[in-house]
Formats: sequence, C-alpha cells, structure tokens
Amino acid sequence: MSKPRDHHVHHRIGAVKAARLFSNIVSPPVMFAVLGLAFSLRELPFWPGFGYAAVYGLMVSLAPILVILYLLKTGHIAELHMSNTRERHIPYLSAIVCTGLAYLLFVTLNAPELLRCLTLFNIIELIVLSIINFFFLISIHATGIMAVFVLVGLVYGWTLAVVAVLPFVLLVCYVRLYLKRHTPAQIIAGLLLGALSVIWLLPFGCFT
Repeated sequence: MSKPRDHHVHHRIGAVKAARLFSNIVSPPVMFAVLGLAFSLRELPFWPGFGYAAVYGLMVSLAPILVILYLLKTGHIAELHMSNTRERHIPYLSAIVCTGLAYLLFVTLNAPELLRCLTLFNIIELIVLSIINFFFLISIHATGIMAVFVLVGLVYGWTLAVVAVLPFVLLVCYVRLYLKRHTPAQIIAGLLLGALSVIWLLPFGCFT
C-alpha cells in the first residue's frame, strides 16, 4: 500500500487536513463514548445514566487514547494512526485491560444491561482485532462505525440507523480510502468484523 496522504505534517492541508480531522473526530473511542452515553440514558435517569457513561468513557475510550498519546510522545509509535501494525500491539493490550476492568466494575455495580453488553462487545472486538493485527492491517474505523450502525439498528430501530448512522459509515470508508490509510479489502474486512462482533452476542441476550 502506498504511503498515506496525511503521513507527513506538511501534507495535512486542504482536503487532506479536513479528512484527517474527520477521522480523528469520528473515531472508535469517540463513537463508543457517545453510544455509551445514549445506552446509559436509555435505561437510567439523567444523572445516574450520565455517571455510568462517564465511567465507561474514561475507562473504555479515554484511557486507551492516553496510552497512545504517551507512546507517541515517547517515540514508541511513529504517528497517531499507526499504519505499522507492530505499533498497535501495546495499544490493543492496554485497551483490552482497561475495558475488561470496566466490565468487571459494571457487573459488580449492576450497571445498565445495555452498557454491560456494550462493554462486553468492546472486549470481544478488541481481542479479535488484536489477533488479526498480527497478520493483517484491518480498518478499525470501519469496524467501529459498522458496529455502531448495527447496534443503533438493534436498539433504536433500523430507520434511525439508516438515517443517522449510515451516512457516517459511507463517509468513514471514503475518508479512510481517500487518505490511503487502507485498501478496499481492509475496509471490507473491518465492516464485516464490526457487524459480526455484534451479531455474535445476540444469542446471549444482548441488544435484543
């Protein structure tokens, strides 16, 4: 695969800068933090729901980002999006640990069922991604946005999913291809994994 358009700082101008900014905002940590808030508020009043969502956001979304920023600052990874799969091993492991601790905490506190299922999904998805990472550069962005699409469809209805989330699915895929961060095969693999990771949990009573 050719070098990404946004690999060098001096190339991040115009459309490339806008595409990179979009990728940073519509990224898995941000997407799932928003979804965690929505799921919590669906089952609990505002303040208790917000409290659980804050814990989810801190442990599942923010903590892994801080690990990546630390690795970036100390030179252990070359750039934020980590096109080199070898740079992703520690971030994946740290994310699995943080998410696992969040799940144990939510089970202990009897957190909202949707939030517990979402956290369990995150663990499964991260473990599978970390295994795939040893031999294939899969699109985490495509995996995340497709999972959000399926989750919103299952919980809130497919009309809302198509109207509110499907445009982001298409945009995320286009932007990752435009930036040359991924090949079409890597995008398709991410989309399939995102959908299957959710579907695997349906027989266990999650998101139904």
